[in-house]
Amino acid sequence: MTTAELAPRRARPGPRRSAHWLLHLVLILGSTLMLMPFGVMLLASLMPKADILQRTVRLENLTLQNYVQMFSAVPFGRFYLNSLIVAVATVTLQILTASLAAFAFARLRFRGREAIFVLYLATLMIPSQVTMIPNFILMRYLRWYNTYQALILPSAFSVFSTFLLRQYFMSVPLDLDEAARMDGAGSLRIWGQVILPLAGPVIATLTIFNFQASWNEFLWPLVITNSVDMRTIPVGLSSFQGQYSTEWHLLMAGSVVALLPVLIIYIFGQNWFVQGITLSGMGGR
Repeated sequence: MTTAELAPRRARPGPRRSAHWLLHLVLILGSTLMLMPFGVMLLASLMPKADILQRTVRLENLTLQNYVQMFSAVPFGRFYLNSLIVAVATVTLQILTASLAAFAFARLRFRGREAIFVLYLATLMIPSQVTMIPNFILMRYLRWYNTYQALILPSAFSVFSTFLLRQYFMSVPLDLDEAARMDGAGSLRIWGQVILPLAGPVIATLTIFNFQASWNEFLWPLVITNSVDMRTIPVGLSSFQGQYSTEWHLLMAGSVVALLPVLIIYIFGQNWFVQGITLSGMGGR
């Protein structure tokens, strides 16, 4: 068969090629639908309040004045600082406590280990609203109401993070532990110098998850704080919503600024994020 006769067959798109283009089309449409609310939020943050209420977009009226007015209307910088302190401290403590618990459940042998782990996982079924009142009473008893301790410590322990790290630690060969013990290393040294350095992608994944959860937390900071200086961003954004009116232009500007840290962390950690999802057994493999 000549080359000329083979050429038309090569030019015909096969079923795999068609499915490839169809998949990309679906992904593009899905991405567009998901990005539309963020586009509307960004556009509204640049529009005067009158244009938002009239639902009209006038490009000549777009301005950055909403962002300047937002910082002068409320102490948004203080809200930002509080959220950063709470989120960073919460994530650090969660990774520390979860990695220690996961190491014990995955690498140490003791009586009742599996039963204790099952009971630990069972606490995931308890809604956070159930433990909110006991936590509030405990914080008042310790005189931590309206403090950073009350905002951070109740969230310093994460069952989900423990489960995710345990799943990864169990995939690490036990030969590494035995070799380290032969060199005189104890359990803490194995945890810090052998296991943790191998868990970088999983820790990055948990950092993104936990930072986003802490950064977006609204109910607990609302309950445990009563002063403007201790408010976090989600609670601070509610300042733009009144009983009879809402400052939509300022609320949208604040939402855009509040979105930036989570977006930056995900952009820089997305490669580790995907790798961590795969290694931890959550990627469907």
